[in-house]
Amino acid sequence: MDKVKILANYLPPDAAPLIGRWIDYFKCEFKISRNRNSKFGDYRPPHSGKGHRISVNYDLNQYAFLVTAVHEFAHLHTWNEHKHKAKPHGAEWKNNFKKMMQPFFEKEIFPPDVKHAIISYLDNPAASSCSDLTLYRSLRKYDTPKELVTTIEKLPVKALFKLKDGRVFSKHEKLRKRYKCIEVGSKRIYLFSPVAEVEPIEH
Repeated sequence: MDKVKILANYLPPDAAPLIGRWIDYFKCEFKISRNRNSKFGDYRPPHSGKGHRISVNYDLNQYAFLVTAVHEFAHLHTWNEHKHKAKPHGAEWKNNFKKMMQPFFEKEIFPPDVKHAIISYLDNPAASSCSDLTLYRSLRKYDTPKELVTTIEKLPVKALFKLKDGRVFSKHEKLRKRYKCIEVGSKRIYLFSPVAEVEPIEH
């Protein structure tokens, strides 16, 4: 099946042809991946006979999918130019992300609030990765509503919650940017992003 048609199921349709061209131009293996709680996408440089590989989670809304795809292609482009000499989210990557985002701004692909969040993210050197919460929250507004799912930051302290894999945790205090949570079964401590999606448990 034509890759642009497949991509149009996940991306804003007007963005699919350009992403399709990038896949061909960079000779990249582009994979639509299962959900991964720890990340939205992934880039791996050529290694052991394999070429560039990018994966993006299948369950992102169309704007989050596009931002993630451009984020990963900017890593690829930066690797081609600098190999391991550039920092993962350093100035070289930021410049490439900015340049590669430009065609989508020109086509008016993004809603104004998302475009504004991307621009302020790119102008903020402290926001070193896609964990930028302002950008993430503006993208989340375009998710389809999910029942029984909330984010860690909305739960009260000591609340119990469940992950998709069935593990149960209790929420504790915030440590810098993440919340300390304890798995009920093992008593192990984990740190969760404020915007991690969980299912609250009544107790």
